[in-house]
Amino acid sequence: MPSLKRYSTFGLDADCASIHGFSDIPSFLSLYNSHETVYLLGGGSNSIFTEDFQGAVLVNEIKGISHFDDESYHYLRVGAGENWHDFVTLCLENQWYGLENLALIPGSVGASPIQNIGAYGIEVNAFIDTVEIVVLDTGEKTLLKNNDCAFGYRDSIFKNALANKVLITHVNFKLPKAHTLATSYGELAALEKPTPESIYHKVIEIRQQKLPDPATFGNAGSFFKNPVVPMSVLANISKQYDTVPHFVVPSSDVQSSDEFVKIPAAWLIDQSGFKGATLNQVRCHPTQPLVLTNLGGAKGKDVIAMASDIIATVYDKFAIKLEPEVRLMGSKGLISL
Repeated sequence: MPSLKRYSTFGLDADCASIHGFSDIPSFLSLYNSHETVYLLGGGSNSIFTEDFQGAVLVNEIKGISHFDDESYHYLRVGAGENWHDFVTLCLENQWYGLENLALIPGSVGASPIQNIGAYGIEVNAFIDTVEIVVLDTGEKTLLKNNDCAFGYRDSIFKNALANKVLITHVNFKLPKAHTLATSYGELAALEKPTPESIYHKVIEIRQQKLPDPATFGNAGSFFKNPVVPMSVLANISKQYDTVPHFVVPSSDVQSSDEFVKIPAAWLIDQSGFKGATLNQVRCHPTQPLVLTNLGGAKGKDVIAMASDIIATVYDKFAIKLEPEVRLMGSKGLISL
């Protein structure tokens, strides 16, 4: 059985029945229809194989970037197998601005709409025009408009109604020429006379300082989502922690007339005593507790145990249930905690 270790940035020792790359739709459909159980993989930065997978892993290697523009926008059609950070860098080099806040996020372009990736005040859905997909059961090619994708915080239709039902082949971006810089978040607010270039380099600097390099310590980036909770939950926490960090969430984002806030999961985990904690070879990162790392030779059961302990402890302490952002794979498919 081939090893999946190099196909997942967390780097656990796990095998699968077979691994196949594909670079076009016909080859994908041939592979998909010839295997009973499959898992579609992009850059492997958001999938953790906790044990041997009893199926075939199909790796999306569809490449290609095309560009045209009009008076108001740059339009880019990007293959799902393109590296996300390389794409952001290409945009910056060509002065196609908008994505600079999302620099150095690991993974592929095809994963960006699934997770609705975001960082430093920006979410990718603001720049996605359409997503090209193939329906797995029929092989039909379909184009989804932005409004069809049900984008939310680290969420989309691809994680819900269309989960395991479609393949993303291309993502089409629409970047405005009249671009407004987003510098209100964290360290970016301190930039003097910010430019897209300075934001790009600052984001990379921050991420390199706070986040471990997967080449050194295997990880899948942010392991948990930042929870969005009603204002009443914040009020209860504030009775004991008057400086709890939080960000008001627009009511349109949660489809509710009530007021909601986002509390950093890293703060909740830190206050629960896990920052820098280890379980065998799994560590809660000492500078960014939102990230779990593989110190070398970690086991899937230890990842699950550490994550489950964090979830239970945070819930007991704050009455907030953390949700994993990563996709945890068991022997037969996705598993939940």
